[in-house]
Amino acid sequence: MSEAGSLAEMLDERQHLLELAMWMFDSAATAEWIVQETYRRWYALGDDERAAIPLPKAWLTRAAAQFCLDLLGTAPASVPDRDPPTVHPRLPAVSPDPATLAAHEHVARRIAAACETGDIAALAAILTPDAVVVCDGGGKVRAPVRPIQGAPEVAQFVAALLTCGSGAVLAVESVNGRAGLTLRRAGKALAVVSVSIAGTEVTAVWIVLNPDKLHAWHRPTPGE
Repeated sequence: MSEAGSLAEMLDERQHLLELAMWMFDSAATAEWIVQETYRRWYALGDDERAAIPLPKAWLTRAAAQFCLDLLGTAPASVPDRDPPTVHPRLPAVSPDPATLAAHEHVARRIAAACETGDIAALAAILTPDAVVVCDGGGKVRAPVRPIQGAPEVAQFVAALLTCGSGAVLAVESVNGRAGLTLRRAGKALAVVSVSIAGTEVTAVWIVLNPDKLHAWHRPTPGE
Protein backbone atom coordinates (compact mmCIF):
# COMPACT_ATOMS: atom_id res chain seq x y z
CA MET A 1 0.00 0.00 0.00
CA SER A 2 1.32 3.42 -0.90
CA GLU A 3 1.07 6.49 1.32
CA ALA A 4 -2.13 7.29 -0.59
CA GLY A 5 -3.79 4.12 0.66
CA SER A 6 -7.20 4.26 2.27
CA LEU A 7 -7.63 5.29 5.88
CA ALA A 8 -9.38 1.99 6.56
CA GLU A 9 -6.27 0.12 5.40
CA MET A 10 -4.03 2.31 7.58
CA LEU A 11 -6.20 1.73 10.64
CA ASP A 12 -6.44 -2.01 10.00
CA GLU A 13 -2.65 -2.10 9.68
CA ARG A 14 -2.21 -0.28 13.00
CA GLN A 15 -4.75 -2.57 14.72
CA HIS A 16 -2.87 -5.59 13.40
CA LEU A 17 0.37 -4.32 14.95
CA LEU A 18 -1.37 -3.54 18.25
CA GLU A 19 -2.85 -7.04 18.41
CA LEU A 20 0.57 -8.56 17.73
CA ALA A 21 2.16 -6.54 20.53
CA MET A 22 -0.74 -7.25 22.91
CA TRP A 23 -0.39 -10.98 22.26
CA MET A 24 3.27 -10.73 23.24
CA PHE A 25 2.94 -8.48 26.29
CA ASP A 26 -0.74 -8.28 27.37
CA SER A 27 -0.29 -4.56 28.16
CA ALA A 28 -2.13 -1.86 26.22
CA ALA A 29 0.41 0.82 27.15
CA THR A 30 3.37 -1.34 26.16
CA ALA A 31 1.67 -2.41 22.91
CA GLU A 32 0.97 1.24 22.02
CA TRP A 33 4.60 2.11 22.68
CA ILE A 34 5.82 -0.78 20.51
CA VAL A 35 3.60 0.32 17.62
CA GLN A 36 4.82 3.90 17.91
CA GLU A 37 8.44 2.75 17.92
CA THR A 38 7.74 0.52 14.90
CA TYR A 39 6.39 3.47 12.92
CA ARG A 40 9.36 5.54 14.07
CA ARG A 41 11.64 2.96 12.50
CA TRP A 42 9.56 3.14 9.31
CA TYR A 43 9.96 6.91 9.08
CA ALA A 44 13.67 6.65 9.85
CA LEU A 45 14.03 5.01 6.44
CA GLY A 46 14.76 7.24 3.48
CA ASP A 47 12.05 8.04 0.94
CA ASP A 48 13.65 5.74 -1.63
CA GLU A 49 13.95 2.92 0.91
CA ARG A 50 10.24 3.16 1.82
CA ALA A 51 9.24 3.34 -1.84
CA ALA A 52 11.19 0.14 -2.55
CA ILE A 53 9.20 -1.86 0.02
CA PRO A 54 6.39 -3.61 -1.90
CA LEU A 55 4.39 -4.66 1.17
CA PRO A 56 4.73 -2.09 3.98
CA LYS A 57 2.41 -4.07 6.26
CA ALA A 58 4.69 -7.11 6.05
CA TRP A 59 7.75 -4.96 6.77
CA LEU A 60 6.03 -3.33 9.75
CA THR A 61 4.90 -6.72 11.07
CA ARG A 62 8.45 -8.05 10.98
CA ALA A 63 9.78 -4.88 12.61
CA ALA A 64 7.17 -5.01 15.39
CA ALA A 65 7.82 -8.70 16.00
CA GLN A 66 11.56 -8.11 16.22
CA PHE A 67 10.94 -5.20 18.58
CA CYS A 68 8.87 -7.50 20.82
CA LEU A 69 11.57 -10.15 20.80
CA ASP A 70 14.19 -7.56 21.70
CA LEU A 71 12.07 -6.29 24.60
CA LEU A 72 11.49 -9.81 25.92
CA GLY A 73 15.19 -9.92 26.71
CA THR A 74 15.13 -6.69 28.73
CA ALA A 75 14.14 -6.05 32.35
CA PRO A 76 10.43 -5.18 32.82
CA ALA A 77 11.37 -1.80 34.28
CA SER A 78 12.91 -0.82 30.94
CA VAL A 79 9.57 -1.17 29.13
CA PRO A 80 7.62 2.13 29.18
CA ASP A 81 4.21 1.88 30.83
CA ARG A 82 2.57 5.22 30.25
CA ASP A 83 -0.64 6.34 28.57
CA PRO A 84 -0.42 8.80 25.64
CA PRO A 85 -1.46 12.38 26.43
CA THR A 86 -4.90 13.58 25.40
CA VAL A 87 -4.67 16.65 23.19
CA HIS A 88 -7.01 18.30 20.74
CA PRO A 89 -6.52 18.95 17.03
CA ARG A 90 -4.60 22.08 16.18
CA LEU A 91 -6.00 23.35 12.91
CA PRO A 92 -5.88 26.68 11.06
CA ALA A 93 -7.29 29.77 12.78
CA VAL A 94 -10.89 30.78 12.22
CA SER A 95 -11.93 33.71 10.04
CA PRO A 96 -15.06 35.46 11.38
CA ASP A 97 -15.99 36.91 7.98
CA PRO A 98 -19.49 35.59 7.05
CA ALA A 99 -18.63 35.43 3.36
CA THR A 100 -15.57 33.32 4.08
CA LEU A 101 -17.56 31.04 6.36
CA ALA A 102 -20.17 30.57 3.62
CA ALA A 103 -17.41 29.78 1.12
CA HIS A 104 -16.01 27.16 3.51
CA GLU A 105 -19.44 25.58 3.80
CA HIS A 106 -19.79 25.43 0.01
CA VAL A 107 -16.30 24.00 -0.49
CA ALA A 108 -16.63 21.43 2.31
CA ARG A 109 -19.84 20.10 0.81
CA ARG A 110 -18.25 19.82 -2.63
CA ILE A 111 -15.32 17.91 -1.13
CA ALA A 112 -17.69 15.59 0.72
CA ALA A 113 -19.71 14.90 -2.42
CA ALA A 114 -16.56 14.13 -4.43
CA CYS A 115 -15.12 11.87 -1.72
CA GLU A 116 -18.36 9.95 -1.26
CA THR A 117 -18.16 8.81 -4.87
CA GLY A 118 -14.38 8.79 -5.24
CA ASP A 119 -14.60 11.42 -7.99
CA ILE A 120 -10.96 12.54 -8.26
CA ALA A 121 -11.65 14.90 -11.18
CA ALA A 122 -14.38 16.73 -9.25
CA LEU A 123 -12.09 17.01 -6.24
CA ALA A 124 -9.19 18.34 -8.33
CA ALA A 125 -11.51 21.00 -9.78
CA ILE A 126 -11.93 22.50 -6.30
CA LEU A 127 -8.17 22.82 -5.73
CA THR A 128 -5.72 25.50 -6.78
CA PRO A 129 -2.94 24.14 -9.03
CA ASP A 130 -0.38 24.40 -6.21
CA ALA A 131 -2.66 23.08 -3.44
CA VAL A 132 -1.06 21.08 -0.63
CA VAL A 133 -2.26 18.50 1.87
CA VAL A 134 -0.65 18.22 5.30
CA CYS A 135 -1.34 15.21 7.55
CA ASP A 136 -0.80 14.80 11.27
CA GLY A 137 -0.45 11.09 11.92
CA GLY A 138 1.60 11.55 15.06
CA GLY A 139 3.52 8.39 14.29
CA LYS A 140 0.38 6.43 15.19
CA VAL A 141 -0.84 5.75 11.64
CA ARG A 142 1.17 5.59 8.44
CA ALA A 143 0.64 9.01 6.91
CA PRO A 144 2.89 11.18 4.70
CA VAL A 145 5.63 12.89 6.70
CA ARG A 146 5.89 15.72 4.17
CA PRO A 147 3.20 17.85 2.49
CA ILE A 148 1.84 16.56 -0.82
CA GLN A 149 1.65 19.31 -3.42
CA GLY A 150 -0.17 19.78 -6.72
CA ALA A 151 -3.88 19.50 -7.47
CA PRO A 152 -3.76 16.03 -9.12
CA GLU A 153 -1.66 14.53 -6.34
CA VAL A 154 -3.70 16.14 -3.55
CA ALA A 155 -6.99 15.07 -5.14
CA GLN A 156 -5.84 11.49 -5.51
CA PHE A 157 -4.59 11.31 -1.92
CA VAL A 158 -7.67 12.93 -0.35
CA ALA A 159 -10.07 10.82 -2.40
CA ALA A 160 -8.26 7.58 -1.47
CA LEU A 161 -8.11 8.55 2.20
CA LEU A 162 -11.65 9.82 2.68
CA THR A 163 -13.73 7.77 0.26
CA CYS A 164 -16.29 6.08 2.52
CA GLY A 165 -15.99 2.36 3.10
CA SER A 166 -16.01 -0.27 5.84
CA GLY A 167 -18.90 1.47 7.57
CA ALA A 168 -17.20 4.87 7.68
CA VAL A 169 -19.36 8.01 7.50
CA LEU A 170 -18.07 11.31 6.11
CA ALA A 171 -19.87 14.42 7.38
CA VAL A 172 -19.67 18.19 7.02
CA GLU A 173 -19.58 19.89 10.40
CA SER A 174 -17.94 22.75 12.26
CA VAL A 175 -14.19 22.35 12.73
CA ASN A 176 -12.69 25.16 14.78
CA GLY A 177 -15.62 27.40 13.95
CA ARG A 178 -15.92 26.88 10.21
CA ALA A 179 -17.11 24.10 7.94
CA GLY A 180 -14.81 21.10 7.73
CA LEU A 181 -15.12 17.35 7.47
CA THR A 182 -15.15 14.45 9.89
CA LEU A 183 -14.81 10.77 9.13
CA ARG A 184 -16.18 8.35 11.73
CA ARG A 185 -16.76 4.64 12.00
CA ALA A 186 -19.13 3.35 14.70
CA GLY A 187 -18.97 6.78 16.32
CA LYS A 188 -15.19 6.78 16.54
CA ALA A 189 -13.45 9.69 14.81
CA LEU A 190 -10.93 8.50 12.22
CA ALA A 191 -10.04 11.88 10.70
CA VAL A 192 -10.82 15.57 11.07
CA VAL A 193 -10.27 17.80 8.05
CA SER A 194 -9.94 21.57 7.73
CA VAL A 195 -9.23 23.57 4.58
CA SER A 196 -7.69 26.89 3.67
CA ILE A 197 -9.34 28.64 0.73
CA ALA A 198 -8.83 31.48 -1.69
CA GLY A 199 -12.16 32.57 -3.10
CA THR A 200 -13.94 29.29 -3.80
CA GLU A 201 -10.79 27.20 -4.30
CA VAL A 202 -8.87 25.15 -1.76
CA THR A 203 -5.22 26.09 -1.24
CA ALA A 204 -4.47 23.63 1.57
CA VAL A 205 -6.06 20.59 3.19
CA TRP A 206 -5.19 19.86 6.83
CA ILE A 207 -5.95 16.34 8.03
CA VAL A 208 -5.63 15.14 11.63
CA LEU A 209 -5.23 11.35 11.79
CA ASN A 210 -3.38 11.06 15.10
CA PRO A 211 -5.69 9.00 17.38
CA ASP A 212 -4.43 10.91 20.44
CA LYS A 213 -5.87 14.13 19.00
CA LEU A 214 -9.27 12.75 18.03
CA HIS A 215 -10.78 11.82 21.41
CA ALA A 216 -12.89 14.98 21.55
CA TRP A 217 -14.40 14.11 18.16
CA HIS A 218 -15.75 10.69 19.11
CA ARG A 219 -19.54 10.44 19.23
CA PRO A 220 -21.66 7.74 20.90
CA THR A 221 -23.46 5.47 18.50
CA PRO A 222 -27.25 4.99 18.82
CA GLY A 223 -28.13 2.74 21.72
CA GLU A 224 -25.00 3.51 23.75
